[in-house]
Amino acid sequence: MAEILRKQISTNFRLNGLRINSEAADYIVSILSPLPGKEQTVWLGRLIDTVQKAPLNKSLITKDIIQNAAKECGRGELENQGEILSFVSAFDVPRMKYDGDKKKFISCSKSGALFSDATDKSSLFRERYFALLQRTLHHELFAPQVHGVDREDRKDKYNLKFIEFLIGSSQKLTDLIILGMITQLVEGKYFLEDTTGSVELDLSEAKFHTGLYTENCFVLAEGHYEDKIFHISAIGLPPPESASVTRSYFGAVNFFGGPSTHANRDRLEILEREQEGTTFVILSDLHLDNVTAMDKLRILFDGYADSPPCLFIFMGNFLAEPHGAQSAKTLRDQFNTLGDVISEFKTINDNSQFVFLPGPSDPGFVNIFPRPPFADCITGLLREKVKNVLFASNPLRIKYCTKEIVIFREDIMTKMYRNSLYFPSTGNIAHHFVSTLIGQGNLCPLPMHVCPIYWSYGHAMSLYPLPDLVIVGDKADPFTVTNLDCTFINPGSFVKTDFSFKVYFPCDGRVEDCQIPDE
Repeated sequence: MAEILRKQISTNFRLNGLRINSEAADYIVSILSPLPGKEQTVWLGRLIDTVQKAPLNKSLITKDIIQNAAKECGRGELENQGEILSFVSAFDVPRMKYDGDKKKFISCSKSGALFSDATDKSSLFRERYFALLQRTLHHELFAPQVHGVDREDRKDKYNLKFIEFLIGSSQKLTDLIILGMITQLVEGKYFLEDTTGSVELDLSEAKFHTGLYTENCFVLAEGHYEDKIFHISAIGLPPPESASVTRSYFGAVNFFGGPSTHANRDRLEILEREQEGTTFVILSDLHLDNVTAMDKLRILFDGYADSPPCLFIFMGNFLAEPHGAQSAKTLRDQFNTLGDVISEFKTINDNSQFVFLPGPSDPGFVNIFPRPPFADCITGLLREKVKNVLFASNPLRIKYCTKEIVIFREDIMTKMYRNSLYFPSTGNIAHHFVSTLIGQGNLCPLPMHVCPIYWSYGHAMSLYPLPDLVIVGDKADPFTVTNLDCTFINPGSFVKTDFSFKVYFPCDGRVEDCQIPDE
């Protein structure tokens, strides 16, 4: 029995890119042997998760490291098991960098400065490229050839090339497939760029597969190279990958941020099922200075008074029109009024959590992502009246039991369609949009001049691995699209859609379209 446990310990550490010496393995066997089989697996996961968070100088794990990790697990057990609902600011998202030599993602230190130097800009795209490259190589069509496998078995496979392979050739090359980023290095001319160089593109005969293709998008381009130009015959997105597949490669690495749910996932699943009636109410463009909108909101609260939702998610813009220099003061007064309305419904004020994300036109910081929350001088009066309220960054991440949720308020779908190199003639535009975000593994694959991002916090826009729910607040028509077990929703503008909103049931991942009726 001990030998089986020892093999399990060794295997689990290896899957997480770690080696464990015999003394450390003996110690783990001694502390896990008295536990039932299922508890052994749970505690082993906690130990590995805690070890990965420790500052390690090498991949070999010793007994001292395991002892410290065991003590940390003991101290944090009760606290971790009580984490049902938690929020992760965009500025606290862990920065994970793929190490091609170790074949794993490693946590790297991030700069606290919003305005960093140019190296962070190049790192932003380089890290996106390597993450997509390793994901592409996981796909069966692009997996590297294994030594000893007959070439006949690979006749339907593709070999990725790098741009340096093209540049170094003086003859025509055919049947090429390259992963790279679309750029416009010279006005009016598009190029494909990877970490080895760039090459001019000819897109005149290109067939575009499902998706919205803009500058700064990473694509798989197929074609031939002649006269220093890459002539594209087909262009598509990098192959998608479900969260379960990603975690099968990288184990318990916490890409999402916040408290890790790996060690106590079984318990959280039980808690999630026990609270099957839990709901999240999601509204976008809640104009607090619109009298009709406030009246409808009061009707909404009245309808939920007997059964308060776990969470209200309100996204801006919170003002219907700009108020110039008085915008901050106007918004403060409107938040104060909203606080009075919420206070009228005691059951909601006592039991519901409120989350507010700033919109593109809301006063405060400039609209560069990630955007900090509203200033305290704007929100202070509301926070005095509402018990459970969070003014959050944009984007924001939420963990509810085992569910991972990403929220982003920006007219990103509208901007991507407007800046697309190619306009899809068939299919639903929402499906093209969702396919693009999944393929890019990013919330904002747009040029910096269209949608600016702080270079040192570009990782906050990541969608890898895929969460369970992505909420995009866009002024476009509402939609709900599920792909690879990840649901994308857009509640649409609360005012422009005749006061419609979305309701999410985290227990079973269900989304309902709702609307406040006319009286």
